[in-house]
Amino acid sequence: MANAMLHQTVGTLQLHGSSGIHCQDGNNSVRLVPKGFKVEVGFCKRGICSSGEKKFSVIQASASQTSVFDPVLSPSNNGTHESLKKSNEAALILIRHGESLWNEKNLFTGCVDVPLTKKGVEEAIEAGKRISNIPVDMIFTSALIRAQMTAMLAMTQHRRKKVPIIMHNENEQARVWSQIHSEDTIKQSIPVIAAWQLNERMYGELQGLNKQETADRFGKEKVHEWRRSYDIPPPNGESLEMCAERAVAYFKDEIEPQLLSGKNVMIAAHGNSLRSIIMYLDKLTSQEVISLELSTGIPMLYIFKEGKFIRRGSPIAPTEAGVYAYTRKLAQYRQKLDEMLH
Repeated sequence: MANAMLHQTVGTLQLHGSSGIHCQDGNNSVRLVPKGFKVEVGFCKRGICSSGEKKFSVIQASASQTSVFDPVLSPSNNGTHESLKKSNEAALILIRHGESLWNEKNLFTGCVDVPLTKKGVEEAIEAGKRISNIPVDMIFTSALIRAQMTAMLAMTQHRRKKVPIIMHNENEQARVWSQIHSEDTIKQSIPVIAAWQLNERMYGELQGLNKQETADRFGKEKVHEWRRSYDIPPPNGESLEMCAERAVAYFKDEIEPQLLSGKNVMIAAHGNSLRSIIMYLDKLTSQEVISLELSTGIPMLYIFKEGKFIRRGSPIAPTEAGVYAYTRKLAQYRQKLDEMLH
């Protein structure tokens, strides 16, 4: 599984009414099967920590079809796409990756691609248990393996038992070899999109250095300034402000349209990229965001409705009743899961 997750995901996804997957070079498109659905993604390569930038259009479902991403919930047969935009409610789950090998060694990690520790694996699995009754239609991760491992391990605990599949579009062979030729299999899959824009902020010349030794060398105040200020970057690295520019832009351009169309989204990423997104969701100031701390492996739940994000906290356990009482839709989803699985 680790080898598969080491591949960074870039590419294009198109869902049409025909059978099979169509992959195309040039504008980079991939076709999957389900009827009445279409997702179009194009990408152009960019710079820092970059494996590709993907452009998503809104997923649309024909009124007579049940969602390929989650047949437990389907749009009203009488609703138009515009009415769905106004009335649809979607869940947004944010998860900071579990402990990595460099977290354990107290090293600055940034965009260096290191995996999870055993504790990190356990944190990811526990996170999965906490969201096991919340619908997930699409998954976005950074291009780094610790975030991708967290997403994959979390989904092994989901009661829906759909399979998260990283969408590969590195070259023509990768596109052709990753085709799926079964409609039923596609319906039981969740697309996983990896994007460098969700990477941890790049720590420049601090990457790989021990945090305590760095504080001893440059002084605690200077290192604290590099780590916790909003607009002061470490040497040849990114400030939180710079990280927020790319992470929030990607969220607004690529993820928010999916939520607007009613898709339930999970994002597995990093402390600083998620702090940036939360700054946007909660309308925090630059002073408020620098004091925001995120625990590893603890999911945060938001409800997106009528263009607004409402924070609903973090589920304590898969049986935590309060989480599913927040909205009727989440309660209905869990009830249908109970009916399907028992």
